[in-house]
Amino acid sequence: MAENKTKATKASVTEFMNSIADPQKRADARKVAAMMRRVTGKRAKMWGSSIVGYGTYHYKYASGREGDFMVAGFSPRKQALTVYVMAGFGRFDALVAKLGKYKTGKSCLYIKRLSDVDEKVLEKLIAESVKYMRKNYETW
Repeated sequence: MAENKTKATKASVTEFMNSIADPQKRADARKVAAMMRRVTGKRAKMWGSSIVGYGTYHYKYASGREGDFMVAGFSPRKQALTVYVMAGFGRFDALVAKLGKYKTGKSCLYIKRLSDVDEKVLEKLIAESVKYMRKNYETW
């Protein structure tokens, strides 16, 4: 069975955050990091080389594949700040409608600039996702 490629590492979150070249992306990343710390009550860990994650949950698919992944996280990518909403978006339609300018993937929220969205709504969306994950998965 294939192993999850993205795993928690011992790399320094501070060094990663300080290495973000664009000052606006770095400031946005720091704001999202503070949101996730407040919401999860967990310290940040690097997941792979470019994802900052908070908390861990254990998943197991019907296929038998299982593993551990972050409960919430983000990555300040070149094209957009990617926020990982692990619970997906379908159950949060009312919140997402109030968010502002963004794009989504399956569990990825793509934001060009944090100023494009309502930060209070974003934090509430992250909080609701974390609440769902804690209710439905073994988390730590």
